[in-house]
Amino acid sequence: MASGLTRAASRAISRNGVFRRSISSSTPLRSGMGLPVGKHLVPDKPLPVNDELVWDNGTPFPEPCIDRIAETVGKYEALAWLCGGLGFFASLGLLAVWNDKASKIPFTPKVYPYDNLRVELGGEP
Repeated sequence: MASGLTRAASRAISRNGVFRRSISSSTPLRSGMGLPVGKHLVPDKPLPVNDELVWDNGTPFPEPCIDRIAETVGKYEALAWLCGGLGFFASLGLLAVWNDKASKIPFTPKVYPYDNLRVELGGEP
């Protein structure tokens, strides 16, 4: 019985067994299409100074890694947006401090019924 199982297992793993055929038919093949991101070019001359700032993945149009926002937004417009945002959050914080009702009520310890819940909080009966 054991030798029959061993023979069947070796037949399934062999070159023309069912196991081999199912793996070879289920693995995807590239059909000669190459890598998904284009060719990998090895540099043969020194790279430009700011080469790390360009995202070049093999497409015809490389993109900059950092957005070119400086060309569209001026220095003082960016400063106005920054001050406006910080001013909004500062006024929101001041409004929360001014409208804080919990700080206006003086602290008084809570007094629970039934001997201050002594038994319920784990004390002796």
